[in-house]
Amino acid sequence: MNGMRARQLMWQRRFERGEGRLKGILIVVIVVLAIYTAWKMVPPYVDDYQLSDRMQEQSRYAMVNHYTEEQIRDNIYKVIVDLDIPAKREDVKIVSNNNVVKISLDYTVPVDVLVYHADLHFTPNSETKSLF
Repeated sequence: MNGMRARQLMWQRRFERGEGRLKGILIVVIVVLAIYTAWKMVPPYVDDYQLSDRMQEQSRYAMVNHYTEEQIRDNIYKVIVDLDIPAKREDVKIVSNNNVVKISLDYTVPVDVLVYHADLHFTPNSETKSLF
């Protein structure tokens, strides 16, 4: 019984001295840094997904409605501007004829996370072929 009582006193004194707080502070700092990094890194991926979805949609509409390459480029560029994607109008590559509509884009998003700098490279594309 004395051994168990001695261990309880040792644990009580350990927490009284504050030795367990450093581990808790480190865990909180790591969690906050992970949340901050996700806050900076996730939005470009979401924007890329939305752009890719809109490119798919536009290629289908362009095939059915017989849009010209300039009309398609204008529609895609409007989406690029709405999503604040760092790409130019000239970066949108389009091939459009009676059988196929291909849309592609190649861009890089710079991301700064405290002392770390990353360039996220995206290449969304879409292709719609005629059924006939």
